[in-house]
Amino acid sequence: MSELIKHDAVIKEIGEDSIKVTILSKASCASCQLKGICTASEIQEKEIKVKKPLTGLEKYEIGEQVNVVMTESLGLKALFLGYVLPFIVLMTVLIVSYSYTHNEPLSGLLALASLGPYYFILYMLRKKFEREFSFELE
Repeated sequence: MSELIKHDAVIKEIGEDSIKVTILSKASCASCQLKGICTASEIQEKEIKVKKPLTGLEKYEIGEQVNVVMTESLGLKALFLGYVLPFIVLMTVLIVSYSYTHNEPLSGLLALASLGPYYFILYMLRKKFEREFSFELE
C-alpha cells in the first residue's frame, strides 16, 4: 500500500456532496521561537473540498478537527504537473527559440509566454483533476 500524506484540518462547511475543510499550512520555521524577528516564517490557510464519505455522515460537525489524507503518489503527480513539467516546457522553448533566433530577450519572452497556454490547459482540465486528486477524511 502506498504512503499517505496526512494533514490536520478543521471542518468549515458541510455540503450535500462534499465537506469543505481548512488546513493550516506552516513553513517549517513557523514554529521557531525567533519567528518574530525572522521574515522567513510563513503560515497560510488553505481550503480543500473533500468528498463526503458514504457512511457516517452524521458524525461530522462544523468546527470539528479531522485528518485529511491523500496518497503520496498523487502528491508527486501534482508536484510534477505544477512545477517540473512547466520548467521543462519553459527551458525547451527557451533553448529552441534561442537556437533559431539568437535573440535572448525574444527567446526569454517566448519561453515565459509558453507557460500561459500550459496553465490554461491545466485550468481547462480542472474538473478532471478534481476527480483524480481527491482528499478523503480519515
